Amino acid sequence: MVKAKKHLGQHFLKDESIALRIVESLRSMDQAILEIGPGTGVLSKFLFERVDELFLLDVDTESIRFLLKSYPQYADRIIEGDFLKNELSFLPANYAVIGNLPYNISSQIFFKILEQRHCVDEVVCMLQKEVAARLCSPPGNKQYGILSVLLQAFYDLEYMFDVTPDVFDPPPKVFSGVIRMKRNANKDLECDYSVFKTVVKQGFQNRRKTLRNALKPLSLPAEITELEILGRRAETLTYQEFVNLAKLVEEWKN
Repeated sequence: MVKAKKHLGQHFLKDESIALRIVESLRSMDQAILEIGPGTGVLSKFLFERVDELFLLDVDTESIRFLLKSYPQYADRIIEGDFLKNELSFLPANYAVIGNLPYNISSQIFFKILEQRHCVDEVVCMLQKEVAARLCSPPGNKQYGILSVLLQAFYDLEYMFDVTPDVFDPPPKVFSGVIRMKRNANKDLECDYSVFKTVVKQGFQNRRKTLRNALKPLSLPAEITELEILGRRAETLTYQEFVNLAKLVEEWKN
């Protein structure tokens, strides 16, 4: 068996009923699926039964050897590599993502998914419950943050269910949560994405401050800083309000 490695943040799910529930949360069974960090293949087992075009990507050499031995007929789709660094050239133009994400790099994975947003139609994943709740949180909630805004601009997010620590080997010290993200109709925003991202990040940099104070490092002109919306805190704005604000910043910069 594969030994869980602490430096990779591995906690292997051992409850197959939960694995099946995660797999059945995925709606995009008719397209290519990328499983990130399959580990011992607890999700892969059910995915191979349901998906015609499944790719497994894992950075752990031991896991890859185990999967190749378990599924030799799919050897060309079991790939050793890092999702954060891999070019993913083996995937078709559009695909869905599933996986039990390592807690220590889950935020980095979501930023990579945002880079690939024009390709990634759906995501079903398990991660630390606190982070999962934050991503799905609506405006006006203290959990609402940078990734909440960025992801909700392009995806409809749904918190699916909790997962207790005892169903993992080794058990983590926290509860887990499963979420589903489905690509929305926003092919592009009404502003430059990099400007939008900058405004959102800066707005939450000091989330207790009003946007007027939080955005001071951007050296915005008076016609923007005097707007009523800048008297609010970042956590109260919808992604569309951030888009509108980013449009004003972009127009000023140009």
